[in-house]
Amino acid sequence: MSSPAGRLEISDDPHTLARLAAEWFVNTVSRTSGSLRVCLSGGSTPKEMYTLLAGAEFRSRLSWKRLEFFWGDERFVPHGDPASNYRMAMETLLDHAPVSTEQIHPVPVQGTPAACAMQYETLLKQSYGADELDPLRPLFHIMLLGLGADGHTASLIPGQPVLDERKRWVAAVSEGRPETRITLTYPAIDSSAKIAFLVTGAEKANAVRLARAGDLSVPAGRIRTDAAVTWFVDRAALGSG
Repeated sequence: MSSPAGRLEISDDPHTLARLAAEWFVNTVSRTSGSLRVCLSGGSTPKEMYTLLAGAEFRSRLSWKRLEFFWGDERFVPHGDPASNYRMAMETLLDHAPVSTEQIHPVPVQGTPAACAMQYETLLKQSYGADELDPLRPLFHIMLLGLGADGHTASLIPGQPVLDERKRWVAAVSEGRPETRITLTYPAIDSSAKIAFLVTGAEKANAVRLARAGDLSVPAGRIRTDAAVTWFVDRAALGSG
C-alpha cells in the first residue's frame, strides 16, 4: 500500500473540475462490470459534480441499476437538516436519478452516535459479504473524498482518537467540530478500488501538498491504499492559482 500521491487532474476553475470529475465517474462505471459500491462525499466541492451527473448530459450514460450509494461521513443531525450530507446528495443527485431506495444507504442518525456507527458498520459488512476486509477485494469500487484546509478527509479530524482506529470500519467522532460526526475509518477508506479527491481553493494548497506526500501530520496523508487515486484540483488548490 502507498500514500495517496496519485494522478493529478488540474482545472482552471471549480466548474471545469466538476465536469472532469463527472466524466471520470461515468467512465469508471462503464469500465467496471457488475454492481458497484459508491461512497459519496459531503461538502461544497462535489455539489456541482452531483448536479452534472443528475443532468441530461450524464444521466443517460450511467447504468444506475448497478450502483449502491453509501456515505463517507455524516454530521449527527436529522437527514432533513441543511447540514446533512445525505440531504445534499439527495437534493443534487439521487432525487433526480433512476435509483430505488434499496440502492441508497444513508448513515443512521437515530439513537446514540456509537450505536449508529455500529449499525452502519454492520450494513457495510452485509453488503461486502464478510466481517473482515480482504486486500484482494475492495469494499468500495468508487470512493469520493474531499479535503479540508486542516488536512481532514471524511471526518478523520486532526487530533482525534479516530485517527488511530484500525479495527472498526465506522466510528463516531464526538470532538473537533461543533457537531458529532460519524465517519468511515482508514481501513474502510483504504479498501477502495478507485479514489477521487475533489479539492478547490487556495486555502487548501498546503494540505494538498502534505496529503499527496503521505505526510502523517495531516489525516489525508495517513491513507495507505492500493487504490488508483486521482486528484481533481483547481489551480488555486495546487498553489498555482
